[in-house]
Amino acid sequence: MDPAPDPHARTEVRDRMRITWHQPIAMDDGLVLRADVYRPVEDGRCPVILTYGIYAKGLAYQDGYPLQWEKMVADYPEILAGSTNKYQNWETTDPERWVPHGYAVVRVDSRGAGWSPGFMDPASPKEIDDLYQCIEWAGTQPWSNGKVGMLGISYYAGNQWRVAGRHPPHLAAIIPWEGQNDRYRDSGYHGGILCQFQERWAKHQVANIQYGRGDRAKRNPNTGESVAGPVTLSDEELAKNRVDAFEELKKHPLDDEWHRSRSADLSLVRTPLLTCANWGGQGIHPRGNFNGYTETPEDTPKWLEAHGDSHWSLFSTDYGFDLQKRFFDYFLKGIQNGWDGQPRVQLNIRHPSERFVLRRENEWPLARTQWTKMFLGPNGTLAAVKPVQEGTASFDNDPDLPPNQHAPGVVFCSALLDTAMELTGPVALYLNACLDQPDATWIVTLRDVAPDGSSRTVTKGWLRASQRELDAGKSRPHQPYQKHLRREVLEPGRSYEYAIEIRETSNVFLPGHRIALDIKGQDTTAEDPIWVHTCNAIRTRHIVQFGGKFDSHLLLPVIPG
Repeated sequence: MDPAPDPHARTEVRDRMRITWHQPIAMDDGLVLRADVYRPVEDGRCPVILTYGIYAKGLAYQDGYPLQWEKMVADYPEILAGSTNKYQNWETTDPERWVPHGYAVVRVDSRGAGWSPGFMDPASPKEIDDLYQCIEWAGTQPWSNGKVGMLGISYYAGNQWRVAGRHPPHLAAIIPWEGQNDRYRDSGYHGGILCQFQERWAKHQVANIQYGRGDRAKRNPNTGESVAGPVTLSDEELAKNRVDAFEELKKHPLDDEWHRSRSADLSLVRTPLLTCANWGGQGIHPRGNFNGYTETPEDTPKWLEAHGDSHWSLFSTDYGFDLQKRFFDYFLKGIQNGWDGQPRVQLNIRHPSERFVLRRENEWPLARTQWTKMFLGPNGTLAAVKPVQEGTASFDNDPDLPPNQHAPGVVFCSALLDTAMELTGPVALYLNACLDQPDATWIVTLRDVAPDGSSRTVTKGWLRASQRELDAGKSRPHQPYQKHLRREVLEPGRSYEYAIEIRETSNVFLPGHRIALDIKGQDTTAEDPIWVHTCNAIRTRHIVQFGGKFDSHLLLPVIPG
């Protein structure tokens, strides 16, 4: 007997594309994932751009993320040109921009999300097993030329690092655009401090598109169907079909096997890659993109790009599309377009008023970097000369502080700059301090202070005091690397040195500006509404020590000229 026809999959031609809705892709455990496939109308073989992720392949960008969409197209109206924009989807590429150039675009709903049934366990090892099989499915279809590339932001970037280390035979190139690869350090526990981001993320971006939301979910404007599957389950049934991501994260405060199984082994990545970082969003993305460039093997064909602006915008602009297309044309189509002569590093250097200037380099960190110490000193000074006399500055964290207020701390500030100073690269803070409790949390912020007193955040860093133990083999002076395998409580009143990793940055400080360093024991929504942390809940006296025998200083990546 012939198998029964699939009740959901169907193919149609519209908007100059051949679209298959809800294409079934069978996994090795019998589960069937669903994908939307966009490809040229004409018969033939073409390379594939594939994403696998949790945000529902049928949820229109405009419906799911209206504020982000409206700001993006207001800032970059070019995005509206050359596309009906009916198939725009959060953090994935627009098929209408790729299919006319001879590409197929495959969007797969991850296990338990959108139209794919199953148990939802975000970023789990099972998802990488699924993704491997989806890549091989896409690379062996009669309309595929056998070369699969991956392109996407955040969730759709993080899994690229992991699956590339598994070497699927048909994976030919990846573009992880703003995506982490160390689940513990990049997003879960910054410096060993629990980040609360996933609590809000699970509630607002994941639960509403879980498979089984059915009639209670938003609808795909192109098909009229629910974006979260053809069945409607109760809240109790939905809860049984998913992991509570934040509660599960809280069970793993140290960098254990659970975190390792959700992180990439970058030493295994051989796939040609273009890793694209944002100078902002320090709480989740840039560390992974820069480390993805420096920690993959030297013989991996790899390029690094860094930009500014919002997390989602440049990906969809002409700048982003042209960069992506040149890379994929070279590696997926074999077009000799000069990409092999592309400088390995392309940076958009950040200037005041959020102006970015494109500059091409050959390595990261930049070889001409002048690693410069600026010492903490009395009266909140920050200077190139270490103070002769010892001194202290202190503050108490406030466990009862309302979230809409600024946390107490101390500030160290440079003198007015005589000339412009560019900082581009990783930053580190070496801090001597003592506490009156056996543990604490350090939150540090580097700021650019203008002559009128206004300031903007340049970059941030974090460290739990009891998890200060360094990995000597992985640490560099400009990038300390903690093991996070155990907690070592402190002796109250004793001085300790803390090496704090501060995320990579680029910023040009103008003459008349100051470099400011904030040191606090907690953060609040008033200071950072997205990346708030579960900090020390006990009132603690933090005593920062400097001068004399104490070597408290910033290590800054000053770029000459």
